[in-house]
Amino acid sequence: MRVVVQRVTSSSVTVNNKIIGKISNGLNILVGFTQTDTIEDLEYLKRKVLNLRIFDDENGVMNKSVLDTNGQILLISQFTLYGDAKKGNRPSYINALNGEQAVVLYNKFVEMLSSEIEVQTGEFGADMKVEIHNDGPITIIIDSK
Repeated sequence: MRVVVQRVTSSSVTVNNKIIGKISNGLNILVGFTQTDTIEDLEYLKRKVLNLRIFDDENGVMNKSVLDTNGQILLISQFTLYGDAKKGNRPSYINALNGEQAVVLYNKFVEMLSSEIEVQTGEFGADMKVEIHNDGPITIIIDSK
Protein backbone atom coordinates (compact mmCIF):
# COMPACT_ATOMS: atom_id res chain seq x y z
CA MET A 1 0.00 0.00 0.00
CA ARG A 2 1.32 3.39 -0.94
CA VAL A 3 0.14 6.90 -0.13
CA VAL A 4 1.12 10.34 -1.32
CA VAL A 5 0.27 12.77 1.47
CA GLN A 6 0.03 16.48 0.68
CA ARG A 7 -0.58 19.23 3.21
CA VAL A 8 -3.21 21.47 1.63
CA THR A 9 -5.02 24.72 2.24
CA SER A 10 -7.85 23.26 0.15
CA SER A 11 -8.52 20.37 -2.20
CA SER A 12 -11.48 19.12 -4.19
CA VAL A 13 -12.41 16.31 -6.54
CA THR A 14 -14.78 16.59 -9.48
CA VAL A 15 -16.52 13.79 -11.40
CA ASN A 16 -18.65 14.57 -14.46
CA ASN A 17 -18.27 18.32 -13.83
CA LYS A 18 -19.66 18.02 -10.28
CA ILE A 19 -17.62 18.51 -7.11
CA ILE A 20 -18.13 15.35 -5.03
CA GLY A 21 -15.54 15.95 -2.31
CA LYS A 22 -14.01 19.11 -0.90
CA ILE A 23 -11.88 20.04 2.12
CA SER A 24 -10.17 23.10 3.47
CA ASN A 25 -7.13 22.83 5.76
CA GLY A 26 -5.88 19.25 5.92
CA LEU A 27 -4.43 16.44 3.84
CA ASN A 28 -4.98 15.39 0.27
CA ILE A 29 -4.09 11.69 0.17
CA LEU A 30 -3.64 9.61 -2.98
CA VAL A 31 -3.76 5.90 -2.16
CA GLY A 32 -2.83 2.83 -4.19
CA PHE A 33 -2.92 -0.87 -3.37
CA THR A 34 -0.87 -3.88 -4.43
CA GLN A 35 -1.46 -7.65 -4.29
CA THR A 36 0.17 -8.25 -0.91
CA ASP A 37 -1.74 -5.59 1.05
CA THR A 38 -3.58 -6.64 4.20
CA ILE A 39 -5.50 -5.05 7.06
CA GLU A 40 -2.14 -4.53 8.79
CA ASP A 41 -1.08 -2.23 5.92
CA LEU A 42 -4.28 -0.22 6.35
CA GLU A 43 -3.75 0.06 10.10
CA TYR A 44 -0.11 1.10 9.69
CA LEU A 45 -0.87 3.83 7.17
CA LYS A 46 -3.87 5.04 9.14
CA ARG A 47 -1.62 5.63 12.15
CA LYS A 48 1.08 7.23 10.01
CA VAL A 49 -1.10 9.72 8.14
CA LEU A 50 -3.15 10.73 11.17
CA ASN A 51 -0.06 11.34 13.31
CA LEU A 52 2.33 12.70 10.66
CA ARG A 53 3.68 15.94 12.11
CA ILE A 54 3.69 18.24 9.07
CA PHE A 55 1.59 21.15 10.35
CA ASP A 56 3.13 24.20 11.98
CA ASP A 57 2.88 24.79 15.71
CA GLU A 58 2.73 28.26 17.29
CA ASN A 59 6.49 28.65 16.68
CA GLY A 60 6.29 27.83 12.97
CA VAL A 61 7.82 24.38 13.46
CA MET A 62 6.21 21.37 11.77
CA ASN A 63 5.20 19.69 15.00
CA LYS A 64 1.44 19.09 14.71
CA SER A 65 -0.63 16.41 13.02
CA VAL A 66 -3.85 16.74 11.06
CA LEU A 67 -5.64 15.61 14.23
CA ASP A 68 -3.98 18.37 16.26
CA THR A 69 -5.14 21.02 13.78
CA ASN A 70 -8.73 19.72 13.40
CA GLY A 71 -8.02 19.23 9.71
CA GLN A 72 -9.79 17.09 7.15
CA ILE A 73 -8.74 14.45 4.63
CA LEU A 74 -9.60 14.15 0.95
CA LEU A 75 -8.82 10.53 0.01
CA ILE A 76 -8.43 9.66 -3.67
CA SER A 77 -7.89 6.15 -5.08
CA GLN A 78 -4.87 6.13 -7.41
CA PHE A 79 -3.84 2.79 -8.93
CA THR A 80 -1.13 4.56 -10.96
CA LEU A 81 0.96 4.87 -7.78
CA TYR A 82 2.04 1.33 -8.64
CA GLY A 83 2.97 2.20 -12.21
CA ASP A 84 6.39 0.83 -13.16
CA ALA A 85 8.17 2.83 -15.86
CA LYS A 86 11.60 1.17 -15.64
CA LYS A 87 11.28 -0.42 -19.09
CA GLY A 88 10.11 1.58 -22.07
CA ASN A 89 7.91 4.65 -21.94
CA ARG A 90 4.55 3.09 -21.12
CA PRO A 91 4.16 2.28 -17.42
CA SER A 92 3.13 -1.22 -16.43
CA TYR A 93 0.44 -1.50 -13.78
CA ILE A 94 0.91 -5.20 -13.13
CA ASN A 95 1.76 -4.50 -9.47
CA ALA A 96 -1.47 -2.59 -8.85
CA LEU A 97 -4.24 -4.56 -7.19
CA ASN A 98 -7.23 -5.22 -9.46
CA GLY A 99 -10.23 -2.95 -8.99
CA GLU A 100 -12.56 -5.54 -7.45
CA GLN A 101 -10.13 -6.24 -4.62
CA ALA A 102 -8.76 -2.70 -4.31
CA VAL A 103 -12.19 -1.14 -3.77
CA VAL A 104 -12.68 -3.37 -0.71
CA LEU A 105 -9.41 -2.13 0.82
CA TYR A 106 -10.18 1.46 -0.19
CA ASN A 107 -13.61 1.39 1.47
CA LYS A 108 -12.13 -0.17 4.61
CA PHE A 109 -9.42 2.55 4.71
CA VAL A 110 -12.10 5.25 4.37
CA GLU A 111 -14.05 3.64 7.22
CA MET A 112 -10.95 3.42 9.44
CA LEU A 113 -9.92 7.04 8.87
CA SER A 114 -13.50 8.30 9.22
CA SER A 115 -13.67 6.88 12.74
CA GLU A 116 -11.18 9.59 13.80
CA ILE A 117 -11.41 12.47 11.33
CA GLU A 118 -13.66 14.00 8.67
CA VAL A 119 -12.94 12.28 5.35
CA GLN A 120 -14.16 13.28 1.91
CA THR A 121 -13.56 10.94 -1.03
CA GLY A 122 -13.44 10.71 -4.74
CA GLU A 123 -15.30 8.03 -6.66
CA PHE A 124 -13.39 4.76 -6.92
CA GLY A 125 -12.58 3.92 -10.54
CA ALA A 126 -14.02 7.15 -11.95
CA ASP A 127 -12.29 9.71 -14.15
CA MET A 128 -11.62 12.36 -11.52
CA LYS A 129 -10.27 15.88 -11.69
CA VAL A 130 -8.44 16.71 -8.46
CA GLU A 131 -7.63 20.29 -7.52
CA ILE A 132 -4.89 20.49 -4.92
CA HIS A 133 -3.64 23.66 -3.25
CA ASN A 134 -0.47 22.19 -1.77
CA ASP A 135 0.65 24.15 1.28
CA GLY A 136 4.40 24.56 1.60
CA PRO A 137 4.60 22.59 -0.63
CA ILE A 138 4.68 19.61 1.69
CA THR A 139 4.43 16.19 0.02
CA ILE A 140 5.36 12.90 1.69
CA ILE A 141 5.31 9.43 0.10
CA ILE A 142 4.80 6.50 2.47
CA ASP A 143 4.88 2.81 1.58
CA SER A 144 3.54 0.25 4.05
CA LYS A 145 6.15 -2.34 3.13
